[in-house]
Amino acid sequence: MENLLWVLCLYLFCLYGCESSDLNSGEDFMLLAGPLKKPTGKSSTPGVNDAFDCSEPMPQGSKQYFEYLQSRGVTHFKVPLSWVQLLPTGHPSQPQQAVVLCYRNLMKQLHDVGLEPLVIIHGSTVPDALRLRFGGWESQDLLEMFQQYAEFAFQEFAALAHSWVTLSNLEDDWQAAGASSVLQNILQLNQNIYQFYHQHFPEEGRRLSIGLRVNDMATLSHIKASTTMDFWTVHIDHSCDLSANFAKALKTLQEIGGLPILIYKMTVRDCTNSQYQLLGQFLQVMKTNALNIMGTDVTDMLGELNIEDASINIPEYMEMSDFRSNYHNVWQKFEGQTQIERDSFLNESFPNGFQWATSTESFKVEGGWSEGGKGETIWDRFGHEGQAFENQTADLACDSYRKVDYDVYLLRGLQVNTFQFSLSWARIFPSGYKDSQSEDGVLYYNNLINALLESGIKPIVTLYHWDLLQKLQDHGGWNNASIIQAFKEYADLCFSKFGDRVKTWNTFSSPWVVSHAGYGTGEHAPGGKDYVVSSYQVTHNMLKSHAEAWHVYNDKYRKTQGGQVGIALNSDWAEPTDPSKSVDVAAADRYLQFMLGWFAHPIFVNGDYPPTLKTQIEQKRTECPSSEPARLPVFTSEEMKRITGTADFFGLNHYTSRLITDTNGGCTPGPEGVGNFKANVDPSWNSTASDWIYSAPWGLRRLLNYISTEYLTTAKVPIYITGNGMPTEYIGDVINDQSRVEYLKSYINEALKAISLDGINVQRFTVQSLMDGFEGNQGYRERFGLHYVDFEDANRPRTPKQSAYVYAEIINQNGFSSHKSRVITTVVMHPHHYSASLSPSDVPSKSKVVWEKFSHQSNFQRKMYHYGTFPKDFSWGVSTSAYQIEGGWNADGKGPSIWDTFTQKPGNIPANATGNVACDSYNRVDEDLYMLRGLRVNSYRFSISWSRIFPDGRRTSMNQNGVDYYNRLINSLVAAGISPIVTLYHYDLPQALQTSGGWENTEMINIFNDFCDFCFATFGDRVKFWITFQQPYTIAWSGYGLGEFPSNVKNPGTAPYQVAHNLIKAHATAYHTYDDKYRTSQGGKVSIALNADWLEPLDVNTPREILAADRAMQFQLGWFAHPIFKNGDYPDAMKWQVGNKSELQDLSASRLPSFSDEEKNFIRGTADMFCANHYTTKIASHVITRITPHSFESDWDFALKEESDAPSTVISNQRAVAWGLRRLLNWIKEEYGDPEVYITENGVATNSKTTWDDIDRVFYYKTYIDEALKAYELDGVRVKGYLATSLMDSFEWLHGHKIAFGLHHVDFTHPHRPRTPKYSAHYYYHIIKDNGFPIPDDEKMIYGHFSKGFIWSTATAAYQIEGGWRADGKGLSIWDKFAHTPLRVFNDDVGDIACNSYNKVEEDVAILKQLKVTHYRFSISWPRVLPDGTTRHINEAGLNYYHRLVDALLATNIQPHITLYHWDLPQALQKVGGWENDTIVAKFKDYADLIFSALGHKVKLWITINEPYNIANVGHGYGVAAPGISFRPGTLPYIVGHNLLKAHAEAWHLYNDKYRASQNGRVSITINSDWSEPRNPYKQEDVDAARRVVQFYIGWFAHPVFNGDYSDMMKTIIRDRSLAAGLPKSRLPEFTPAEVQRIKGTYDYFGFNHYTTVLAFPVDYGKLQHYDADRGAGTIADRTWLDSGSSWLKVSPFGFRKILNFIKEEYGDPLIIITENGISERGPIDLNDNYRSYFYEKYINQALKAFQTDGVNIQGYTAWSLMDNLEWATGFSERFGLFYVNHSDPNLPRIAKSSVSSYSTIISCNGFPDPASGPNDCLNPGPEGTSAPITDDAVDFLGMKLTFADAETGLYTTFALLIVAVLGVICTSFCFFRAKKHLTRTRIG
Repeated sequence: MENLLWVLCLYLFCLYGCESSDLNSGEDFMLLAGPLKKPTGKSSTPGVNDAFDCSEPMPQGSKQYFEYLQSRGVTHFKVPLSWVQLLPTGHPSQPQQAVVLCYRNLMKQLHDVGLEPLVIIHGSTVPDALRLRFGGWESQDLLEMFQQYAEFAFQEFAALAHSWVTLSNLEDDWQAAGASSVLQNILQLNQNIYQFYHQHFPEEGRRLSIGLRVNDMATLSHIKASTTMDFWTVHIDHSCDLSANFAKALKTLQEIGGLPILIYKMTVRDCTNSQYQLLGQFLQVMKTNALNIMGTDVTDMLGELNIEDASINIPEYMEMSDFRSNYHNVWQKFEGQTQIERDSFLNESFPNGFQWATSTESFKVEGGWSEGGKGETIWDRFGHEGQAFENQTADLACDSYRKVDYDVYLLRGLQVNTFQFSLSWARIFPSGYKDSQSEDGVLYYNNLINALLESGIKPIVTLYHWDLLQKLQDHGGWNNASIIQAFKEYADLCFSKFGDRVKTWNTFSSPWVVSHAGYGTGEHAPGGKDYVVSSYQVTHNMLKSHAEAWHVYNDKYRKTQGGQVGIALNSDWAEPTDPSKSVDVAAADRYLQFMLGWFAHPIFVNGDYPPTLKTQIEQKRTECPSSEPARLPVFTSEEMKRITGTADFFGLNHYTSRLITDTNGGCTPGPEGVGNFKANVDPSWNSTASDWIYSAPWGLRRLLNYISTEYLTTAKVPIYITGNGMPTEYIGDVINDQSRVEYLKSYINEALKAISLDGINVQRFTVQSLMDGFEGNQGYRERFGLHYVDFEDANRPRTPKQSAYVYAEIINQNGFSSHKSRVITTVVMHPHHYSASLSPSDVPSKSKVVWEKFSHQSNFQRKMYHYGTFPKDFSWGVSTSAYQIEGGWNADGKGPSIWDTFTQKPGNIPANATGNVACDSYNRVDEDLYMLRGLRVNSYRFSISWSRIFPDGRRTSMNQNGVDYYNRLINSLVAAGISPIVTLYHYDLPQALQTSGGWENTEMINIFNDFCDFCFATFGDRVKFWITFQQPYTIAWSGYGLGEFPSNVKNPGTAPYQVAHNLIKAHATAYHTYDDKYRTSQGGKVSIALNADWLEPLDVNTPREILAADRAMQFQLGWFAHPIFKNGDYPDAMKWQVGNKSELQDLSASRLPSFSDEEKNFIRGTADMFCANHYTTKIASHVITRITPHSFESDWDFALKEESDAPSTVISNQRAVAWGLRRLLNWIKEEYGDPEVYITENGVATNSKTTWDDIDRVFYYKTYIDEALKAYELDGVRVKGYLATSLMDSFEWLHGHKIAFGLHHVDFTHPHRPRTPKYSAHYYYHIIKDNGFPIPDDEKMIYGHFSKGFIWSTATAAYQIEGGWRADGKGLSIWDKFAHTPLRVFNDDVGDIACNSYNKVEEDVAILKQLKVTHYRFSISWPRVLPDGTTRHINEAGLNYYHRLVDALLATNIQPHITLYHWDLPQALQKVGGWENDTIVAKFKDYADLIFSALGHKVKLWITINEPYNIANVGHGYGVAAPGISFRPGTLPYIVGHNLLKAHAEAWHLYNDKYRASQNGRVSITINSDWSEPRNPYKQEDVDAARRVVQFYIGWFAHPVFNGDYSDMMKTIIRDRSLAAGLPKSRLPEFTPAEVQRIKGTYDYFGFNHYTTVLAFPVDYGKLQHYDADRGAGTIADRTWLDSGSSWLKVSPFGFRKILNFIKEEYGDPLIIITENGISERGPIDLNDNYRSYFYEKYINQALKAFQTDGVNIQGYTAWSLMDNLEWATGFSERFGLFYVNHSDPNLPRIAKSSVSSYSTIISCNGFPDPASGPNDCLNPGPEGTSAPITDDAVDFLGMKLTFADAETGLYTTFALLIVAVLGVICTSFCFFRAKKHLTRTRIG
């Protein structure tokens, strides 16, 4: 009944704490207990004055007793002083100091636990010893002695007590004396004492009174008039029979005195057995009489309620009292339950607004252990030290750091409305302290939180879930009190960054586990094993940390953010092993206090540990003096106040229960030893994969009851179940987790019982966890997830388990009510009725304007990506069909379909696959809905299986089971807000109907109509979008012409036409049935889904090819669309063609049936929208086909072939040609009267082995949907919806399971057909979320200017432009030899003349001046100056050429920027090893010395070496550039690179030491690099691959120059791979420490060449030893990136900004000069190079963003190239120039392209002026290119005249074969060497 005490406390605090005018606050209301009693037998007279009088030591356990009282709401405790014990002689000068000290200690003990003493100076009667000496109260001597005694008491104890009573029972004193004069003496004495007290102790809040009994109102009036007091102190004798007298007495007392009343003692009698009677009467009096009561005694009153005062007779305070613990009461409540009662299932719902959640924890799922600067955690260290199962680590875990979208997808599928996750402290503060804040970490959590909110999911954030920073642990971790401040700052940061969106916070989750397993047993990180000190100290610090975080939120954020902060505590439920043993019951109580109370009691009760815990520890310390079992820290009173009440909710993590036995734990540390209990489980409880979790669901209900009574009677906060779940094994059937299903259902139901039956305020249930994760020391062995994660797959695919679907259904029903009412609303569609008067199509159709509009587009125009969005009401969906997914082929009365019959025959389908089970969707509606919710589509297209509803095809065979299935599906869709789009016929004709002729039989028209009529009537109240037929073309041609599809009729000449005829009439009939019977009431739409490839003419300029393409469109699309959407008849092109063919075949009539006029009118306009299924584009060309045999295909007179430039797919003749969709949609608009268009199928197949990482599908949707967007936004096509094909992998008709179209992977080998979202599913979700492709920030232009003095330049290289290859003494270069070697350079081009710049200095300078550049970058030909590469012979003619060029530049105010080496090494040096020979370092230094000395006084910008990567790897690894070496790819590139770095460094130091002071120039190296993005940004493995690409590219050379030495990544990888291959050392040469220092810092700026970006993914080359294998990555390009004239160069401007930022961050923010950037072209000459203008605008704008927004120190930009030139191995075929060089003219004139104007304008503006600022003079355009010269596009290749494109293909093929051949030679040589070595050994042996 202790609940009643809480009721009393709460009532009185609320009533009188708020209303009393004499009290300051509710805290002043006194709930009074005590006093302590003497041990039994110690009172002087039994029953008389048995109060503890300090004649003996303080009773053991008294403090714990006080704590318990304080925890129950008591505020004050009576302390009666003993006059005799304090002053035995009566004189204040002779006190008993031991007694004084005893009383002081007693009062201090009260203060320590938060109780205030009420000190009674004396009781009543005069002690006998004093009476004998001084007489009674009539004696003035006694009165004087008492005055002195009172003053002594004040002096000794006033500092410890503020409330005093002089005499506790005045009436006993004066009535015993028998005279009114005695009363007057006492009253005067009290007056004197009162004056003394307040004069000497004037502090506010001090109070003094005198005790009296309420029985004589006249006496009370006299007392009030004769003395002074601060409040009435009264003893009330109350009879329950006379409750009215009780009220009257109190009211009279109030009227007499007008003072607050303290009911010092209340004696009750005559009360019934009802425990509520007295309390009810007392509260009623309080409520109705408006009395100013300042406090009340609860001891005697609550004795009537079974809560008697304690008597300290035995040490254990619980046994000192008759208080029954909350545990005992809860146990008694449930003890009598039978097993049937206990386990009964409650089929009800949770309250509205109940929160359904699941959870994860950062270290278990995130991975990315060192990403974004994240600090190392104790779990990182734990795993890396091999302490987890099988040495597993959390380095990658579930890769959630990369997979926010993947995780939120799962949450949408589950339908949870809240998601609980933890933050990684180390990810936000990598060092643990606020000065190390990581923006990457904050960004990750911002992305997660925003994604949750976008999906309507409330984030619940845990600040700390076990993953402490290792740096903090190194300083003691949670043992160190300094962590409290660190945690406070961490919490503060989190609240400030995320609190605007996060409204619920857990400070800690399961802190008991941290203390117990992390610092006590050592099972968890950090592995501490100290349960004596550390475990308790850790708890102490966590509690204080929690409190500080709560106060931070409360003080700084609560008002503005409105959130709540709590803590999630874990606890088992504990039951006595033997309920009949009270010691086991008490032990179970102790178990909970040691586990839950350890944390809950301080927070929810009184700021201190539970008295039970403290008593046990104190007892053990007494029992074990030589081996301390536990050391419990002590909270100060301030800390207790700080901790108390610091939770806005009670978070509970509960998993299991325990049976507890009372034992003697001896002196063993730990909860069982100290707590004297032993925990076990009932062997009948269901076990799990964990040895600590057993299923005992009833324990949750009991625990919730216990929490509510033990902790929440005062703090009325809700309970959130923050964690509940169980693990399954990591092996076996990981999907069908029935044990988890039963566990969750039963535990959730127990929570429901607690709410519905017990009234417990539970507001949330959280299932642990969302997915499998890293389970601490168990690694990945134990699986808690609702979703299975394959940790062997780098994609970390997440697959819903059966428990996920069950939990989703529980959420959907909000519990277990089987009759959940739903309001199903459907959208009424408003059909657009099309004009029935469209003219028949001409031949060719007027829609040929589509070809005229689009077919002349350049590749640049065609591929330009469009950003924008679809209309708000756009329909986004996915599609499936019945036979492909349903399965259940003969279940519940379904009849066979033609596909059932066909697939049962072996050999018809690959691997004899069938649709018998398919995806089993017939039994898995909930699983399909899960995927749809995850995608967030608003529509779902599926088909109805005719034979499932009508097994024999006719209404008379109606199968209710089939109807029920579709009703359930439709109802579920509508309830989820997903519009069903229903296809009535999708290929699966009932076999019974095929037997009677199938679609060749005209009776089918009415039979189909009857089926449609039934469906409209049955489902039409909810279905508003109907499709009659799926692809009638396929039905007619593949099913009845080719005979490939069932019905397998092979009659190509007539059957397709007859079937199509019937299908069209059947469609029209069904349409009219809907229109006539249902449209008015149902308001839906009806159409037909037509397959519609786009057909492009082979040559748009040739009329007969236009006719052929038009004919192709009419035979495919017009066959059905023309009758329905135009005039009710077939297109004239088709009628004419078939009619003519029939006549040529001597037939009397056309094989194409004709419609009567009536039929035409009936058919015309029978579609409310145009539904197009589109997959590919083909090229149509005119042919004359054979006349016989008769065939639909032969009627065409056109041929179809693939678009060869488009990416292929796994289906032959189905290439991904995205641009065709836009043209098709325009055709539909032009041809069919601008209808509303729904793309009802579009998708791409991949190989069945492509499971999760389906990048090709992503590209497909990215390009195709964008073409639909172009049609909508740019062309005005009324595109209303898009359906991706398909929802999941399914039975793909004739392909079986060999190919897959799904957004979700289905495992057809598993009986449950688990569905797993692919990369494409997440990508498609984002398209849906964004409603298209809103322009990303990367693509938005920024306006502004570069810095003043910015370098604007363009560039060339000597070999590429100079020519004069043997002029004036020039020596040969390696490029001279390479180009003159057959098959090395495309088209056999050479640089002998090139652009003849050696002889055209003036012309080159003139075009530079036209371009308006400030600088010109060019290179010096080493062999032109030093023919043999050495200074032994200097070619003055060559040197003079550069003097002339430099002088000419300076004369026009253009600064030269000279590259010393741009790949054209003197051949003489190559003969002695070239860059492989380290002697070249000195030779290069000599060469540099010569040039610096000759030109340095005029040149201020120098580049030592251009693109060392290309020199080393392309020239010496791949061998496709000079010198063309490819036979040592594993070592030579690294040797060459090594020497290049040393040569550069020596040249730099030479300039620095010898020339800088006088010439004042700047010297650096130019390094080239692509930027690399992960192919799949959700995949850490791809992210790592992208990093390797960049580090092996730019880092190879930049890291030594800017940071010193090769990067650790590069060194480690190459060394490890070398050693793994059996090599003695790394293939990467090592720099000596001196060389490292020599190279480091050898730059004055960062020269950087950049062109493109790649997408990277990991590739394992095994033990192959070469650069690509070391890099371990492959690269591709995004298909949406614009092409160039170079296969490797895709336009990707965003990467430019990213790599510039990378340089800033990685290399110390150097000054950057972009020394090359440009785009190539190929093919016919077009001086209007708008693609190049576009390139420069976009790339330079990205550079401006880097400069202006990101603070990258960019000081120059160089366009590559000034003019078209010899582009190395591709010869003159690829042209990068701003100026065209006409090689057909011997004078090689330079002609400006239009990009010259664009670039010069940017230069003039020094950036991009803001248009909003008005016109700018710098924007005046310069001259543009006008027309292209006539050139011969053919080239000579291997003696053949070929086009550029064909020759390029040949060249690349030759290169590829060359590389293969070289690798073959290497392998052969290696094998030969090994064989020879083996043979040698054999001979020796």
